[in-house]
Amino acid sequence: MKYGLMTYAENKRTFNIGDYIQSLAAKQFLPQVDCFINREKLARYTDSEAKLIMNGWFTHNTTSWVPSAHINPLLISFHVNNSAARNMLSPQGIAFLKSKQPIGCRDHFTVNLLQEKGIEAYFSGCLTLTLDSYQACEAERGEDIYIVDPLYGFPNKQRIFYDVKSLLRSTRSGDVFHMHIKQQYLKKIFTKELLTKAQVIHQELPAKTYSEAQKFIMAETLLHKYARAKLVITSRIHCALPCLALGTPVIYLNGFDSFVDSCRLAGLADLFNRVDVERSTGKISNNFHANGKIGSNATLANPVRYKALKTAMEATCYAFVEA
Repeated sequence: MKYGLMTYAENKRTFNIGDYIQSLAAKQFLPQVDCFINREKLARYTDSEAKLIMNGWFTHNTTSWVPSAHINPLLISFHVNNSAARNMLSPQGIAFLKSKQPIGCRDHFTVNLLQEKGIEAYFSGCLTLTLDSYQACEAERGEDIYIVDPLYGFPNKQRIFYDVKSLLRSTRSGDVFHMHIKQQYLKKIFTKELLTKAQVIHQELPAKTYSEAQKFIMAETLLHKYARAKLVITSRIHCALPCLALGTPVIYLNGFDSFVDSCRLAGLADLFNRVDVERSTGKISNNFHANGKIGSNATLANPVRYKALKTAMEATCYAFVEA
């Protein structure tokens, strides 16, 4: 029996290092990694049988769904995105999921989607909540504050100038004229002192630049940084959720107005300290009773409700590997 680990396809310009953080979460439970299996090519795997923890976002390439019969999968921390659901939940797709039930789902949206199709499913949370193996001792925690892709769903150069279609769409919607709005909101939420002090990190990086081995090293480097940070501010769930496991104070900025983005958050958004931004109304609120702008000396304790999910996922993964 082989043990596989997921890798990911790049888009035209970028790849998301958060995907590799998800794979590091799965890797913790494997005795070794014998092969890499690309998430977008699951149906094409023809090598000898491999156990594969299938956690994360599914999927961009619905023509390669369902997975090959040579893959023995554990579906946990599993998200079926609204954009892919129709093709993934074909009769063949439903039959596959029923053969692997119960399905541990990363969010309540996926739970409800599968249950409506008669598939046994439950809310597992995200496997990155188990990344406490990267936790540093408290004496190693420094004064670094990281801002990681804040409000990246708002108009920004990367999305607007991705290709000609994106530029035309952004011009029609008026987004091309509002690329400054993200910075305006950040100034309303955080003090000038914090924004000046914080270091900016991007989890979307240039495509066709790094090898798979380099991507995993970069993901580990980020985890080590987050583990020693004083505070992390982000709109990336695969930054915020690992920070819970690492014991690093984290604030999640929730400003998504697209259902493709927001459907991923049902259940997860309740696990951390959160600032909600409603772009349509301009309203800003939070769930941790912060008054006024948040500064670098703010005292913040993460909620601990994630721990029950973490313990259950660990037991499920170890049982799958040892079976």
